[in-house]
Amino acid sequence: MNILIKSNLNKFFAAPLFALSIFAAGVSSSSYGDYSIHPEAADFIDTMVEKHQFDREEIIAWLKVAKHQTSIVKAMSRPAEKVKPWYEYRKHFISEARIKGGVKFWQENKATLERAQQELGVEPAIIVSIIGVETNYGGFTGNYKVVDALATLAFDYYTYTNKRASRKRFFTAELENLFLLAREQNQNPVELKGSYAGAMGLGQFMPSSYRNYAVDFDDDQFADIWTNPTDAIGSVANYFARHGWKEGEAVAMRANNSTDPAEDSLNKLHRPKATLAELNAQGYKIIEQLPAETKALPMRFEAKYGSEYWLGLHNFYVISRYNPRTKYAMAVYQLSELIRERNCAQSTDC
Repeated sequence: MNILIKSNLNKFFAAPLFALSIFAAGVSSSSYGDYSIHPEAADFIDTMVEKHQFDREEIIAWLKVAKHQTSIVKAMSRPAEKVKPWYEYRKHFISEARIKGGVKFWQENKATLERAQQELGVEPAIIVSIIGVETNYGGFTGNYKVVDALATLAFDYYTYTNKRASRKRFFTAELENLFLLAREQNQNPVELKGSYAGAMGLGQFMPSSYRNYAVDFDDDQFADIWTNPTDAIGSVANYFARHGWKEGEAVAMRANNSTDPAEDSLNKLHRPKATLAELNAQGYKIIEQLPAETKALPMRFEAKYGSEYWLGLHNFYVISRYNPRTKYAMAVYQLSELIRERNCAQSTDC
């Protein structure tokens, strides 16, 4: 998903198989073409008025034009990270076209990328790769109205799919942040467009991520992540920097393991805890020479003809803060390496 979906979305995308049937049964009688009259809208409107001092009629007017989107519920119920094996998922993001596009984007924005590295300590390849994975370098930033996406997910998705209340809270908070963003940036919230999850711009920031991490990198008094590559690059770099990216450090490394480790010990996205020495004792054999006390996450990916074992280091975990899926973080990492290699081969200043 490429969705800038913040780290707490890792608990949001495990839809049960019966989700769509529940949705199909309930949508005709329960969905709203006017979210201002939704049974749960009154509390939301009160919050915006009492907590943030919005004009009540303004919030009602915005919710009135928000429309339920059936396709959003369907898309959220079958995230690609969940349903596709790694070798199929990888092909979607790592292709010759996307590598070429990354080199082109790098060269077109070279000065900005170098400045982002100097000021924020995030390498150009990883910034370019994020934007490539998220929107194909701005080629497709989403065609849903963000207010439709967030109203659907805040008020209806929980009902139709019987999801945990935490998901409802998350998207309700994002709808709240959308309206705050609109006021702060003098934007019309009912015109902003993005993904089916409400993520926006070249780097696909959720509204809360925009408010927390978007930067005006060209000093024109507006952090334009929608159409301005300079601000998008600065914002992605700032997101990584604020989440602890360590410049120059490795991201992940291949490993061998002939012990068939337990499934529940693999692909758990948390801050790395096990040292390489401990993982070596568990059967992981690595080629790279790193200090034994380096901490890593053990992972297994389904390749076309077998399994691949990887160890994700601190910077891998930081990538996963952008979208909390091991497949996503690995795709970003591998694409960044291929773009870096190709750019280096074509550049005289590599």
